Amino acid sequence: DFLLARSSVLLARLRDTRVVELLATVIEEMVQGELMQIKAQPHELLEFEHYLSKTYRKTAALMSLSCQATALLGEQPVAVEHALRDYGRHLGVAYQIVDDLLDFTGSSDALGKPAESDMEQGHATAPTLFAAEEFPEIEEIVQRRFSEKGDVALVSSLVSRSAGVERSKELANSHARRAAAALGALPPSAQRDALLRLIFDVLNRKA
Repeated sequence: DFLLARSSVLLARLRDTRVVELLATVIEEMVQGELMQIKAQPHELLEFEHYLSKTYRKTAALMSLSCQATALLGEQPVAVEHALRDYGRHLGVAYQIVDDLLDFTGSSDALGKPAESDMEQGHATAPTLFAAEEFPEIEEIVQRRFSEKGDVALVSSLVSRSAGVERSKELANSHARRAAAALGALPPSAQRDALLRLIFDVLNRKA
């Protein structure tokens, strides 16, 4: 609460209502994403569009609208503003998909949290949703939010036997490529190179 209040004060000092509106929208999107996660109906838990929409709101909106805000503060052309917004959106989605992948492939020590914590909390992510296309028995488990004993272990085993991890990696790579393509609207510079390196770092992070 303190950090939110502090950031609101700093935003107000910018005296740019467009930027204040963008960052206020970030807060709104993040709350909506949490509500989507909490209030999802059983059938929505299996919908990939629902998963991606939630991912944008919970993670990518912060990156997307923050990037757009920097363009506004830097008085950049509209084309650059939109390019940075798209860059942040796709970078954010890629970041979250990689995060979801690490829940299956990373160690608890490296992650700083228990592996498979998403399922323990009742959340189905990209690897699980892809695996459900090969193993339909996963669907019922997802819809009951992994609430029965042995659900997490069973789904983890089925995901490892499926193409869920590889398909999730490709989905993350696809969004990374779209983020890189968006930077084509920016002139060559050390700053653009840094943004490109950030995409690489996101795809290759281990924690």
